[in-house]
Amino acid sequence: MPPSSLRVVYAFAREMHPKTSDVFIQYGTAGFRTKANLLEHVVYRMGLLAVIRSRVKNGRTIGMMITASHNLEPDNGVKLVDPDGEMLEQSWEEIATRLANVSDNDLESTTAEIIKQVNADMSLKASVFIGMDTRYTSPRLAAAASNGVIALKGTPKEFGIVTTPMLHYCVKCRNDNTYGTPTEEGYYEKIVGAFKNIRQKLPVYGEYNTTLYVDGANGVGGKKLNIIKKSLDGELDLHLYNLGGNGGKLNLNCGADFVKVSQKPPVGVEHVPFQRVASLDGDGDRIVYYYVDDKDNMILLDGDRIATLLASYVTELLKSADATDLKLGLVQTAYANGASTRYITEELKVPVSCVKTGVKHLHHAALSFDIGIYFEANGHGTVVYSEKAKKAINNISKDGEPEQRKAAQLLLNFIDMTNETVGDAISDLFLVETILCAKGINVKQWLQTYTDLPNRQLKVTVKDRNAISTTDAERRCTSPEGLQTRIDEIVSTYKSGRSFVRPSGTEDVVRVYAEADTQESADKLAAEVARAVFDLAGGVGTRPELPT
Repeated sequence: MPPSSLRVVYAFAREMHPKTSDVFIQYGTAGFRTKANLLEHVVYRMGLLAVIRSRVKNGRTIGMMITASHNLEPDNGVKLVDPDGEMLEQSWEEIATRLANVSDNDLESTTAEIIKQVNADMSLKASVFIGMDTRYTSPRLAAAASNGVIALKGTPKEFGIVTTPMLHYCVKCRNDNTYGTPTEEGYYEKIVGAFKNIRQKLPVYGEYNTTLYVDGANGVGGKKLNIIKKSLDGELDLHLYNLGGNGGKLNLNCGADFVKVSQKPPVGVEHVPFQRVASLDGDGDRIVYYYVDDKDNMILLDGDRIATLLASYVTELLKSADATDLKLGLVQTAYANGASTRYITEELKVPVSCVKTGVKHLHHAALSFDIGIYFEANGHGTVVYSEKAKKAINNISKDGEPEQRKAAQLLLNFIDMTNETVGDAISDLFLVETILCAKGINVKQWLQTYTDLPNRQLKVTVKDRNAISTTDAERRCTSPEGLQTRIDEIVSTYKSGRSFVRPSGTEDVVRVYAEADTQESADKLAAEVARAVFDLAGGVGTRPELPT
């Protein structure tokens, strides 16, 4: 592409999407995320980058998702999706950050430099799929994304309001037509179709009942479940709450992140004792379950619980299908409750890998197994299956003994019900409901598999989150000097104590996690560690107080 062709890049930026802020913005664990009013020039530039990426990938389709996921409504964000439906290749995160932060005057030359650096053939066709969440700022940002694509002569296709996992799915299908049809309807056909197929093979028995309450976080996931609800043929009786009406604000006092972090039930949901509730997040890529008991206590069933449920069921099916030579593994982060890790390794005898926070790290580690299950405690996760596993299970479903065939056919439905590209609240909801039905258990029985260690998460605002460096999958702190020694000293005074700190991927805060033998001890341990972070890592504002 001759330099004169890049003039339109500057013209679009100057006339329609000028850079009006000097705030430095970084491509974090889930792309760029900040106040929506700071993002228009960034999203326009990511449209440019998506076209370059598409051409580097020989014209394969790239995705752009406009969302700030579980953040509150004033925020927004953008992330790029690679051709297989995975997160943007990590080496490109620095390129994205550089392009987002240059001045408008340098945009043309920097774009030319990046094209040369990545050796993009600009004569190739380029295709970019664009999706957005329900935020009122999303349509304007989606338009900026389209303009970025058009400025470099790429072809944008706008999907309108979709869940983040739907966009990942559509990108994957567009580049691999064996995976499915790259439309919202194609997504329903595959994932919801597989759920109905498997449920017709499983009788409802034991303590399981088909009623499920859902907290939609006033976001897109609840809206899509409202569409799906009509086609479930009675296999699941969905009662949907927080669908965005009646003044409900996106993710405000509701949704998976609120439920997980605050350990409180969301507002806007009618509660019946021991009735299971699934809470989605704002863009539909996280899910946690909970119930309220007869004393109004909330009992959380988070990503760790979902992961252990999936691991136990898939292990059972592999045994029944006599496919135990397939290597099953589970991937967690340091946030996983210690009790869940012990249960998986000692009871289920499934190997566990621990990786850095961020779904891209979990997804990559899961690919090293024939069947890899990964979940963050926050409810973001899925299952990935190697071609070897799919082929072996398919062969057993045709040629095995009757009982083996039956188990293999259930596994094939299970695979189709899974969105392998990324954590998907809707897909995960159907997986969980399938397993609870197959086992004939209710939420109390699900909870009884192991007892969580009480835990607490806190945030400490700091001048610069990059002052904190970590190692050992973020479980140990390497800077600032003296902080890890202080954490070790504090932890040593608590029974079953464990704590770690890590810089947020999205804001200038340090996240503190602690667990101990009692809730009182976990709360106190978290507060003591938070004070150490404040003192040694440049805390801002008021020093955290110890619980009384």
